[in-house]
Amino acid sequence: MEIREVMTEEVVTAPPDCPARQVAELMRERNVGSVILLDGVEIVGFVTDRDLALSIVADGRSADEPVLGHSSAPVVTGRPGMDVDEAVELMARNGIRRLPILDGERLTGIVTLDDLAIRIGDGTITATVTRAALPGFYFFDRGG
Repeated sequence: MEIREVMTEEVVTAPPDCPARQVAELMRERNVGSVILLDGVEIVGFVTDRDLALSIVADGRSADEPVLGHSSAPVVTGRPGMDVDEAVELMARNGIRRLPILDGERLTGIVTLDDLAIRIGDGTITATVTRAALPGFYFFDRGG
């Protein structure tokens, strides 16, 4: 199965100079947990609700700061024709839960861990990517 069969085609985007508060409002309005930052057609960053909570709220920073300073970059991307297993491997290897999909240089969709788990119905995908994305949660020093 190809990624194009499970990806979400509507991707929420914002310019990199957009204030973090506005991006948070966009996330709330569109009911999403991430926004891709585009400079023209080029992906320059990726910001999640967790990024905003930890980088702005927890640090007492201004929500009026440009969101680019609170985003992840470079952004790992996939291709519409890539196999689902290849996408899972890419996500696990990079410890990511969301994968923007580019057709050439054009953003055409996004696939999330939830998309893969729900649409494919394979619970091992969730475990594989989550363990890679949150290694400290699964492998921590329990003391003693």
